[in-house]
Amino acid sequence: MGSEGSVSDGSDHPDGADGGEDTRTSTDDGEQNRAPKKKQRSFWKELPILIGIALVLALLIKTFLVQAFSIPSDSMQNTLQEGDRVLVDKLTPWFGSEPERGEVVVFHDPAGWLRGEPTLEPNPVQRVLGWIGLMPSAEEKDLIKRVIGVAGDTVECKGTGPLKVNGKALNEPYVYPGNTPCTVDDTGGQFKVKVPEGKIWVMGDHRQNSLDSRYHQNDKNKGMVPVDNVVGRAVVVAWPPTRWSTLPIPDTFDQNLSAAAPGALGLAGAVPLVLWRRRRLLAAESPRVSGTGTAG
Repeated sequence: MGSEGSVSDGSDHPDGADGGEDTRTSTDDGEQNRAPKKKQRSFWKELPILIGIALVLALLIKTFLVQAFSIPSDSMQNTLQEGDRVLVDKLTPWFGSEPERGEVVVFHDPAGWLRGEPTLEPNPVQRVLGWIGLMPSAEEKDLIKRVIGVAGDTVECKGTGPLKVNGKALNEPYVYPGNTPCTVDDTGGQFKVKVPEGKIWVMGDHRQNSLDSRYHQNDKNKGMVPVDNVVGRAVVVAWPPTRWSTLPIPDTFDQNLSAAAPGALGLAGAVPLVLWRRRRLLAAESPRVSGTGTAG
């Protein structure tokens, strides 16, 4: 009887053997489930990666979307003041859109307009911020003016104004108070120009304090700005906060200012000629018909 008892409690008992195997398997599964976790990077190790991503995004935004520019002079008063920061839409031109009348645009110096103008030497921090687009770049020779004429337009100033586009007078409430729309001088204030294809004619809102297209008519572009030089349209005054405002196209440019195409002019001239000729033919035929009817 004792041996049977010892056998039943011994390691050779089938149930005991099964129990032992289950215990070892469970232990193995537990060790697998308790695999060492991947060590998390510290914040300081991730910081350079985050900065790198931010710089890449800033460069992409500057190149393709929006860039900040600083206003260096008073030539666009009172619309823009010296020291204002504007945000410029650079995305629209990528889709083939060209500048329109009334827009305030930033453009690269087309033909030495800024020659002789002093440039401030930026410090290293300003250089970096300018490179990534968080600050205006001091190395870029850019100007900001209002588009007055586009390809095909005839822009004209006589006396003190008004300024005319394709023979239609512009009402310009944005012109600096006390200024006249046109300047009476012999250096470019009086003019009549036709804007060629691929160019625009620009003027500052401070008419008596803006060396714009009027005063560069002797350069290689005859005062025009190549469309390819346009960086983008200024859409918002972003800084200082007290100056925050949008830069919409003024209502005066909503009137139909388009120049009549030569074909349209020809058609307009041909219509009265055709009507006159038709009337003459009818008048010539009328007596013969009348005479035949009343003879006898």
